[in-house]
Amino acid sequence: MMHEAPKLKRPSLKPIGRHRDAPVAPTERHSAPAAAAAGHAPRGSFAAMSVGALGIVFGAIGTSPLYALDQLFFGRAEAARAPADVLGGVSLVIWAITVIVAVKYAVLVLRAQNDGEGGVFALYGLLAERTRRAPTFLLWLLMLGAGLLFGDGIITPAISVLSAVEGLQVAAPQLGHAVVVPITIVLLTGLFAIQSRGTSGIGFACGLILTVWFVTIAVLGAAQIAQHPEILAAFNPLLGLSYLQQSGWFDALLILSALVLVVTGAEAMYADLGHFGARPIRASWFTVVFPALLFNYLGQGAYVLSGAPVVGGKLFYSLVPQALLLPMIVLATAATVVASQALISGAFSLVSQAIRLGLFPRLVLRHTHEHHAGQIYVPFMNWALFTGSIVLVLTFGTSAALAAAYGLAVSGVMVIISFAMIPVARDIWKWNTLQTGLVWGLLLAVNGAFLTASSLKFAEGGYVPLSIGVAVFVVMTTWRWGRKATFAAYAAKETMTMAELVDLHRACKIFMERNALVMSPKPLRQPSDRAPELMQMLWERHGILPRNLILVEVTHHKTPYIHGSRYRVTVFDRDRALGSIIGVELSFGFMEEPNVERLLEEMARHHEIDLPTDRRQWIVHASHENLLPARHMTLLGRLRLRLFLFLRLVSQPAYYYYGLGDEMQLAVEIIPVRVR
Repeated sequence: MMHEAPKLKRPSLKPIGRHRDAPVAPTERHSAPAAAAAGHAPRGSFAAMSVGALGIVFGAIGTSPLYALDQLFFGRAEAARAPADVLGGVSLVIWAITVIVAVKYAVLVLRAQNDGEGGVFALYGLLAERTRRAPTFLLWLLMLGAGLLFGDGIITPAISVLSAVEGLQVAAPQLGHAVVVPITIVLLTGLFAIQSRGTSGIGFACGLILTVWFVTIAVLGAAQIAQHPEILAAFNPLLGLSYLQQSGWFDALLILSALVLVVTGAEAMYADLGHFGARPIRASWFTVVFPALLFNYLGQGAYVLSGAPVVGGKLFYSLVPQALLLPMIVLATAATVVASQALISGAFSLVSQAIRLGLFPRLVLRHTHEHHAGQIYVPFMNWALFTGSIVLVLTFGTSAALAAAYGLAVSGVMVIISFAMIPVARDIWKWNTLQTGLVWGLLLAVNGAFLTASSLKFAEGGYVPLSIGVAVFVVMTTWRWGRKATFAAYAAKETMTMAELVDLHRACKIFMERNALVMSPKPLRQPSDRAPELMQMLWERHGILPRNLILVEVTHHKTPYIHGSRYRVTVFDRDRALGSIIGVELSFGFMEEPNVERLLEEMARHHEIDLPTDRRQWIVHASHENLLPARHMTLLGRLRLRLFLFLRLVSQPAYYYYGLGDEMQLAVEIIPVRVR
């Protein structure tokens, strides 16, 4: 049973006056530009980066020929297969890839770099930091987009591997569907099981596998085009538009819902921008991926024009000669495993960025490579993705059924990105209103049409990614609200000022002979700033203070990297005999590892702060909030608080997340906090 410590009488407080070796007012020092921040640029030769991009960036869109046209010609859309209809359908495929992937992503979106980084959180930071007209609901949309990407990360491994293994039904029809699902589950289990070992060094190997894949699918397509060159008429966009117009509005929407599948994975170009850079990604796309996809889709269209039978509705495998079918299944499986690996690694990176932006609980992150900070493993997310993928395979059973769940996530993210690019074009690129409206208005209309079409499949599986996206969005908004409410409650507390703390420190006759670090919820720069409540509690409980006191506040910026001052030191009091009180504000970008312990050790080594370089001689004082609802909180607010409290159960405490307490003593005080 815990008892409240008696309150001890404090020495009288006096204004800060002149003191031997102590400044009249706090003095500040800033760090030199951080060397580590400058080293984030992609490393390697242009050729190596381009090959690596083939494996990491283009795995998902590169394997979409396995199932995309099946949905157009043999799925629910069931497009007519008369020559004019085939030409119209393939024309739509060609121009969907050209407009959405080649123009929107490769040419335009890759320009929206946040210090060399891309992705929804980089765009979130870019809008928050550099535009004045980014409304809150737009930032919320980007958070919803991140949630949809998590849904994408669950569906992609399931549908990709399943579609590759389904080639066995073409090679050995007598096996039927009996072996497809078990083999898919075994492959996915092995894939997720090896994630904890890291993926360092396999990027180039993945690129080589996908290079062989793209060359192979291009050759397969070219062989069919040579037999039916009339398919080349599909480059005429009017054929596609005429085909849609003649189909009627409902059938046109079904056709568009199938077309979404040919552009799945395009968002990876932007998400992996920081890993490879825009030039290698564009080079890989325009010289290898784009031509290979065009050849293969045209080849599949040519095969349909020929009237040859399509075994089991698997159009892609129908292009493969019987003697090469099994090797092709092996290659397709390897390519889909590579594509799935890229999505899993991308999900880990997405989680780490969300954590550092304060949008997600601090899950356990494990670094899988000593020299590459980006190589991380997130156990909770890994097994969540695994469980979701296995459930989808068992529930839907076929890639055709899963395709209904896929399109809604992809089209939703594309609409959100297009909408967010409007203020980027206006405020950062300085486009005029007409130019912005023509370009992004058109792209938003195209993506909106795909989203509307995909929504028709909500009941067939579209609810899966949407439910995941909404759930992740609720988690993000709740975590963000809970952190802000906690900080606001701290700020509202009346505690001693830093001036009063300095006076107490000078008046002490006896000190705790320790080098104490105290985590502060806000920067401390002025004598009038309120000291952390933890200091008030320690003083009232013990009546003495540590000889050397370092007040540490960690700030995460909405920029990927910190290029200026990494830390800011404010000396409130320093005396050779009495010790010191120093405030330290540490800054990190959302792509950087916040290793507070190592940075403080470096500062101690350079005598920026009064600590021994041996971390075992430090003691960290941290607080753990006992959150209580305000007396007049609404029912909705109480439910939100309960969700936040649950999220805290799976979240690491801040001091552990920052590495504090690994090699040093740690003292944690429980502080009651009422949130509004």
